[in-house]
Amino acid sequence: MNEGDKVSKGKGSNQGDNLPRFAVVGHPNKGKSSIVATLAQDDSVYIDRISGSTRLTRHFPMQVDGQTLYELIDTPGFQRARAALAWLEKHCSNVSERPQAVKAFCEHSKEDRQYFNECELLQPLIEGAGIIYVVDGSHPYGPEYEAEMEILRWTGQPSLALINPIDNDEFVEEWEIALGQYFKTVRVFNAHTAPFEKRISLLTLFGQLRPQWQEPLEQAVEILQQERRHQHQQASQVIAGMMVDILQHRETQRLPSGMPTEPVERALQKKYRHHLLSREKLCRKRVEEIYAYFQLEREEESLELLDKDLFDQQSWYLFGLSKNQLISVAAAAGASAGAVLDMSLGGTSMLLGTLAGGLVGGVGAWSLSDRIAKLSMKGLPTGGVSLQYGPWEHPNFPFVVLGRALRHQQLICTRTHANRNKLSLREAAAENPFESTTTTEKARLMNAFKEIRKGKQLVKHQQTLADIVYGQIKEL
Repeated sequence: MNEGDKVSKGKGSNQGDNLPRFAVVGHPNKGKSSIVATLAQDDSVYIDRISGSTRLTRHFPMQVDGQTLYELIDTPGFQRARAALAWLEKHCSNVSERPQAVKAFCEHSKEDRQYFNECELLQPLIEGAGIIYVVDGSHPYGPEYEAEMEILRWTGQPSLALINPIDNDEFVEEWEIALGQYFKTVRVFNAHTAPFEKRISLLTLFGQLRPQWQEPLEQAVEILQQERRHQHQQASQVIAGMMVDILQHRETQRLPSGMPTEPVERALQKKYRHHLLSREKLCRKRVEEIYAYFQLEREEESLELLDKDLFDQQSWYLFGLSKNQLISVAAAAGASAGAVLDMSLGGTSMLLGTLAGGLVGGVGAWSLSDRIAKLSMKGLPTGGVSLQYGPWEHPNFPFVVLGRALRHQQLICTRTHANRNKLSLREAAAENPFESTTTTEKARLMNAFKEIRKGKQLVKHQQTLADIVYGQIKEL
């Protein structure tokens, strides 16, 4: 038994007869499993471009806090639809008896290997599941599909058709005309790119298939929208916690008198950078889990710009603030103190000079050199010295860390569970995360960073930062 043969998450449900159930059916390799993965928000659904990879019916309940809202049933593709339809037409001449004829066909053919797929996919329909018929809008319509659609009509179950344009939408219009002959409801739904709002609207549409499904699916929509907001809030808390950790972190080492400091300085800087990178990666993992991505395939090098060295300032324009933005934000953040900004630029470094005069409400002089943090040394009463590297010093650095976290969160929450490509930032790097953020909001962030750096009332300031991040997430 290969991966495509596994029965996942159990079969059936104990939620009662009114639980909406939908069997996703169609021709082999037309994106049925992708539809299931997206609508069930489950990245454990096995997806393969090889035809016939799904061999057994698999049930995937959509659950929130242990409550099953609806159930998607992944099925094998039709293999001998014309022969099966011929059997049905031979054994039934009364329209009213067609559903019973389908049941009889499955009972008669369940031991016949040539009809294994047909019996497997029809069984959930016999048991009352609604029909979601899936076709690929990037391939042309053909008469071989008519036998499948006719068999589905014989089951008597409520149905709709989804056109999944896997590679392109060249034949979508052709499919809409053909499917309209068999289904009252036809929609285009790309399982790999459908935004959350479109998935929600599709559930509302499902509620119209059967009267007793309308109320539970309306409830499901409400619960999923609440869950989405909760996910955003959780992600905000995780990102804010990461920010506090990174912006407070420092590495220290005691040295006896007379010991050389240079090797220790290098070691402390290395440990400092390692901690920041590790903490950032942990934040990513937690955010992915919040949005139910537990099997996300990614190689660190494939993250490209997201995993470009956090300390490489050539990439900082992509995630942090530009020179002009930093000037205006610092001025806004320190406006109440009537501070004056004096910045000089030179060379090829991204930021040079000094931001002076309490621009951030009392932080004092902020060095705008290339260093992110600085090494400090102080003598000890017992002899020797204490070396400390950190915390952060560069005014743009917190924006870079937060910008990277926001970009990652945006990629995750706009991704569907059918997308099995490695996570990449290439398609999202064109727009800076703070591009549409007002100067006032950026100033709020700068002041929050300043308060965190002071190290006082961290719980309070972490919550303030989480609230700001939540606003940023909703804006993005």
